[in-house]
Amino acid sequence: MARTGTLSKLRGKAIAEVRHRTEAAPRELDRLIHERTRLGIVSALAVNDTLSFNALKTLLRTTDGNLSVHARKLEDAQYISCTKSFEGRMPKTEYRLTAAGRRALEKYLDHMEALIRATRER
Repeated sequence: MARTGTLSKLRGKAIAEVRHRTEAAPRELDRLIHERTRLGIVSALAVNDTLSFNALKTLLRTTDGNLSVHARKLEDAQYISCTKSFEGRMPKTEYRLTAAGRRALEKYLDHMEALIRATRER
């Protein structure tokens, strides 16, 4: 019984220490960006001015439907903007990272770096 209490106290101290080390980071990850495909979209657009739907699809190795759903969620959050046009008779969809999207990505990366630092310092 005493051992269980000691383990509980140690676990509580460890949790408090990680919280203390990550105070500068947001309490929770941005779930919108944290999802793999959406993180891929935002990251790809962070290093490219614009990318077409087909370029993103190829880069992320995903389907039309999957990319479309994830891009729409990022658009709704105003993290990316979408421009639709025609090239000849072919529709063309291009995406661009917005200022809000860039800030969200930076905040997300800062949080991840803080978690990594806290873990390595143990």
